Amino acid sequence: MASVPSVELEELRGPLTRYCYRMLGSAADTDDAVQETMIKAARSDTFDAARGTVSAWVYRIATNVCIDMLRGAKRRALAMDLGPASEDGALGTPLAAERWVEPMPDRRLFAAADPADVLLERETVRLAFVALLQRLPPRQRAVLVLRDVLGFSARDAAEVLDATVASVNSALQRGRAVLEADRPAPGDVFDPGDDAQRELLRRYVTAFESHDVAEMTAVLCDDATTSMPPFAWWLRGGETIAALMTSSDACAGDRLLPTVVNGVPGFGQYRPDARGRPRPFAIIAVEPRGGRVGQIVTFLGSGDRFAEFGLPVDPDR
Repeated sequence: MASVPSVELEELRGPLTRYCYRMLGSAADTDDAVQETMIKAARSDTFDAARGTVSAWVYRIATNVCIDMLRGAKRRALAMDLGPASEDGALGTPLAAERWVEPMPDRRLFAAADPADVLLERETVRLAFVALLQRLPPRQRAVLVLRDVLGFSARDAAEVLDATVASVNSALQRGRAVLEADRPAPGDVFDPGDDAQRELLRRYVTAFESHDVAEMTAVLCDDATTSMPPFAWWLRGGETIAALMTSSDACAGDRLLPTVVNGVPGFGQYRPDARGRPRPFAIIAVEPRGGRVGQIVTFLGSGDRFAEFGLPVDPDR
């Protein structure tokens, strides 16, 4: 038995963040889980090199921390998971913050240095995919993330979960069946160097800021969806969404600055304050599909997280 050097533990902070986020669906809970894991691992002298690797030992601690956090918690979701589409612009009553899958900046979600590998990883951090993972029981979720997302072998996953290889393989099959039954429609793989995608996003920003209903309708898919956590309200239909977005006086004077959210294009939305100064208002995730915009998720009340996404507090500075 031995303790593990802090330098070796610190090297696992990034990978643990990517694991815990997929387990928990929350940026704040992920930070708490990773920090608790690091503290427990640093204070423990129970690592046994004869029984497995440091990585598997630390992931076991993280898995137990996540499972403890998930006990009694309501499933995090997107609005589309909670009920049918709304028929008007009435948002209703906001739900508690812990009901929603939260956005994460790309820099915290990807391990790959090769741009081609990053493109392949983006599918597993899409908001709809993370929300779908939350439907799985925690241990089954852990198996699927370890095996299909992080690339652990069945033996290594079994070591993490203190389980048999047979039980891990069985849980993986059940988890895959759930995901395949409700897997979200594939979007366009986001490539910041793609000229067509850049032009689409430019048109989206122009239509949004100028309240151009015709142009907004043109850039949205016919079956596009939009939602605004923390409200369970959501809409389907490009024309309906365009009319609502461009006719609302609430967005008059709002501005958008680009970022990347959960592997897809995103924006920081700034709203003028009482003096007309633009202030952080919301983080927006925009998913392209078939050369148009297929989904918009606007995270209201997320202005305090702009720095995480590389967005300035004042867009004019």
